[in-house]
Amino acid sequence: MTYERDGRVARITLNRPERGNGITLRMPRELAHCVERADLDPEVHVIALSGNGKGFCGGYDLVASAEGKWDDEDPTPPGAPTDPLTVAKNHDPKGTWEPTVDYAMMRRNVDGFMSLFRADKPVVCKVHGFCVAGGTDMALCSDLLIIEDQAKIGYPPARVWGVPTTMLWAHRLGPQRAKRLLFTGDCLSGTEAVEWGLAIEAAPRATLDERFEVLLGRIAQVPVSQLVLHKQLINQALWSQGLAATQLLGVTFDGIARHTPEGYAFQEQSMKDGFKSAVRSRDEPFGDIGPSTFKG
Repeated sequence: MTYERDGRVARITLNRPERGNGITLRMPRELAHCVERADLDPEVHVIALSGNGKGFCGGYDLVASAEGKWDDEDPTPPGAPTDPLTVAKNHDPKGTWEPTVDYAMMRRNVDGFMSLFRADKPVVCKVHGFCVAGGTDMALCSDLLIIEDQAKIGYPPARVWGVPTTMLWAHRLGPQRAKRLLFTGDCLSGTEAVEWGLAIEAAPRATLDERFEVLLGRIAQVPVSQLVLHKQLINQALWSQGLAATQLLGVTFDGIARHTPEGYAFQEQSMKDGFKSAVRSRDEPFGDIGPSTFKG
């Protein structure tokens, strides 16, 4: 992840393009640090979130943990609730599941994603290519979303082995449309995301950056005090709808979803044939694009 200030804009960029900007244990904590840095800079009026490479984010980088391994390049971050090997073991169907350890890990990830929502200053997210699974946590925790018209956004792990932990789908879309996506694990195109009210604008890849910068520029002209007051006022409506309680259930249910009979079968196939094979088996009946694009 990179951070830079460009005039009144703080730019946070996901920067693991070789892994589809897959989420590691470190990333949510690094994200929160970047958001705090922008919040404390009096020159920053708006935060811009985007991703390098073919797409915004392919979700959690699950290949190692799902196959019973771990990536040595992602060591335990300071203050982590447990070490990666313990986390991987607790995801192993042959081991004993400790739900409170699972909860501690995932809740801290949610805290990192929600730093975007809790930030004093507006966060505008740009999505290109794909934004799936855990990647949607960052997009939905942002205040405004500008998306490539042909991009794909959704939560395929709703089919097996996952529940969205930040659970902003119902708050952003309403219950019926949230159920339509989570009952199927289907994705929306960028154009559909605007039609459904998930994104504020869709644009072709050729003009996406331009439209993103136009919106950032307009927001950056408003005094910081006005931006902070408006964001906190509007967010209070979501808190009053029970967002905190919904997220508590989302984090708990996500752990349960990985320890159902179907969840164990998914992980066993991952450990036997590889994670991409398990994802392919999960998604092929739906006719979705393959795991060469979506990481998890």
